[in-house]
Amino acid sequence: MGVGGWIALIVVLSFFIIAFFALVPVSMWFRALVSGAPVSMGRLVGMRLRKIRIAMIVDAYITGKKAGLDINITELETHYMAKGDVIKVINALISAHSANIELKTRTAMAIDLAGRDVLNAVKVSVNPKVIETPLIAAVAKDGIELRVKARVTVRANLARLIGGAGEETIIARVGEGIVTTVGSVASHKDVLENPDRISKTVLEKGLDAGTAFEILSIDIADIDVGRNIGAQLQMDQAEADKRIAEAKAEERRAMAVASEQEMKARTQEMRAAVVAAEAEVPKAMADAFRSGRLGVMDYYNMQNIQADTAMRSAISGSDPKMSGKTTK
Repeated sequence: MGVGGWIALIVVLSFFIIAFFALVPVSMWFRALVSGAPVSMGRLVGMRLRKIRIAMIVDAYITGKKAGLDINITELETHYMAKGDVIKVINALISAHSANIELKTRTAMAIDLAGRDVLNAVKVSVNPKVIETPLIAAVAKDGIELRVKARVTVRANLARLIGGAGEETIIARVGEGIVTTVGSVASHKDVLENPDRISKTVLEKGLDAGTAFEILSIDIADIDVGRNIGAQLQMDQAEADKRIAEAKAEERRAMAVASEQEMKARTQEMRAAVVAAEAEVPKAMADAFRSGRLGVMDYYNMQNIQADTAMRSAISGSDPKMSGKTTK
C-alpha cells in the first residue's frame, strides 16, 4: 500500500472516530457507569437522535438511583418528551422517599403534567401550610353582625392532587361554614364567649372533601362586632311601610279629588240641562197661546201667583229667584 493509500485510510478512520464521538456521548456513558447507574450506549445514541437533553436525563437518573429510587430511565425520557419537568419530579420523589411518603413515579409525573407543582405539594405534605381567610361577615339571630377571620392549617393530599380543588375552594367552604355557624347562634355574645365553637362546628363538616388538601385545624384569629343588622332592617322596613302608607294616602286623596271633579262636572251638566229646559218654557207658552190652550187671563193669573210667591219668599228671607224658579 502506497503513501496515498495510508493517507486515505487515516482520513477514513479519523472521520469514523469523529463521527463516533459526535454521535456517542462517551462521557455521559462513563459518568453513569462509574456512578452505579449504567446506561447503554445504544440508549444514549437513541436519546441524541431524538434530540433529548442527555446530560439532564442522565444526571436525574443518577441522582434518583443514588437516593434509592426504583426509577427507569425510559420513564424519564417519556416525561421529558411530554414537556414535563424531569428535575422537579426527581426532587419531589426524593423528598417523598426521605419523608416516608408513598409517591409513585407515574403519579408524580402525572401531577407535574397536570400543571401542579409536585415538589411544592410534597413540601406542603411534609410541612403543613396555613391559609388565612379574608374578613368574613356573619349575622347572628339577634341581628348583630360579626366579622370573623380564620386561619386554616392544611396538608397536601397527594392522592387527590390530580383533579382536586385548590385553596380557593377551601377558603370558600370555611367562609360558608362560619356564616352558617354564626347564623345558627341565638346571640352574638355566645360566639364572643366561645369562639372555638365556630372552629369545632366547621371542622366537623368535612370541608376538605374533593380537594387537594387535608384540613388539620381551623383557628379563629380575630372576631369584631359589626353593625346591628336587625335594627337596620327594622328601620328600613318601617321606612318602607311609611312610604307605602303615604303612597296609599296620596292615592286616596287623588281619588277624592277626581270624585269631586266628577261631581262638579255632573252638577254643571245638570245646571246646563235646567237652563236649557227653562229656555223651552217661553216657547211652550207661545205655542199654548197660538193653539188656544192658554188665555191672556190665565197668563195674568200665573204672573200674580209668581209675584205673590216672590213677595212671601222675600218676607221669609229666602231667595226670591229660587222661589220663583220653584214656583215655575
